[in-house]
Amino acid sequence: MKTGHDVLELSPVLPVVVVDDAADAVPLAKALVAGGIRAIELTLRTPAGLAAIERVAAEVPEIVVGAGTVVTPEQARQAADAGSAFLVTPGCTDRLLEAVSGTGLPFLPGASTVSEAMRVAEHGITALKFFPAEASGGAAYLKALGGPLPQLRFCPTGGVTVQNAPTYLALSTVGCVGGTWLTPKDAVAAGDFGRIEQLAREAAALR
Repeated sequence: MKTGHDVLELSPVLPVVVVDDAADAVPLAKALVAGGIRAIELTLRTPAGLAAIERVAAEVPEIVVGAGTVVTPEQARQAADAGSAFLVTPGCTDRLLEAVSGTGLPFLPGASTVSEAMRVAEHGITALKFFPAEASGGAAYLKALGGPLPQLRFCPTGGVTVQNAPTYLALSTVGCVGGTWLTPKDAVAAGDFGRIEQLAREAAALR
């Protein structure tokens, strides 16, 4: 992969995954692969995030692993060192944009307003994360954004579900959606990876 646009094409749904125990990461990733999902965004919201990325990168080559919730330059560097194939940020400051660009990895910078999207586009970046999607106006807002900014493509994340994902995916400006519903906390805690595989199968069939 070379650009954020390549990330958008990996899978119709990009699982956004929070792990509390890095040991869960590999069986979880394998369940997603078995269900037809080819990418995973492991967030850095917990101390287990970086170790989880390392394990999946080393042990599950069938899935493209990225780091999400990258909010500092230090995290961008750490995620790259851990083996991330791409980076995702919830928002984007100039300092963070410089850092994620400096890793050489493809990335999806977060934006939720017209001005934020335009500012990122001024740097030549046309693949973005739209976050928080539902709270920011949902598919209707994103459709309206495509009027003045048709060159931008997005991965909407935040409040996206299996029910409303098709509405987002129908938009010409949406490459994929990000979702947490594929890896429910109770399923991960119980080691119910069969359930995760089934949810992944349903998500992979959305497009």
